[in-house]
Amino acid sequence: MAATKFTLYLAKITMDLILAPWPWYIGGPTIAVVLFLLLFSEKRFGMSTNLKTMCSMAGAGKKIPFFAGDWKANRWGLLVALGAAAGGFIAATYMTNGSVGLIHPDVVNELSQMGISGAGHQFMPPELFGVEALTEPKTLILLALGGFLIGFGTRYAGGCTSGHAISGLSDLQWPSLVAVIGFFVGGLLMNHLILPYIL
Repeated sequence: MAATKFTLYLAKITMDLILAPWPWYIGGPTIAVVLFLLLFSEKRFGMSTNLKTMCSMAGAGKKIPFFAGDWKANRWGLLVALGAAAGGFIAATYMTNGSVGLIHPDVVNELSQMGISGAGHQFMPPELFGVEALTEPKTLILLALGGFLIGFGTRYAGGCTSGHAISGLSDLQWPSLVAVIGFFVGGLLMNHLILPYIL
């Protein structure tokens, strides 16, 4: 009987550890190991390159020189993107207790005043990500404009936030530091000056 109680207690602790968000001292070193492996294999981490690879696979290089090249050399990045999507799905579906990451109460209050009632309760509030929101012209225009700006900014900066902030800074690349500073400044300006008027 004591062994059964101990086994159940151990199972509960294990499930609590699995369902709880991983602390920084597990996630951080894991990212460092991945970056070391990429550096060792002479590859650079980034997600935006996958779009170029997919366009090259589809034959866009025949009309636009930017997409020309050997896409097979970058197909490993597609596997990384697929793994990230699969890992996110598995973690969200099977390794969560339904709680959302902690958000400061002031932020939840500010977003609620802007009409985002799901803040602090849902990862994807329906006011922004629901099917109904995708039928509104304003939402579609914002999505198209945001997608254009992200695409332009990524190419202009020579990479995305993950490529510059994770891989570039780890390689001590000066352009990556400049890009990351720009990402943060742009994010702060968007959050504090533009977002309240959009919502």
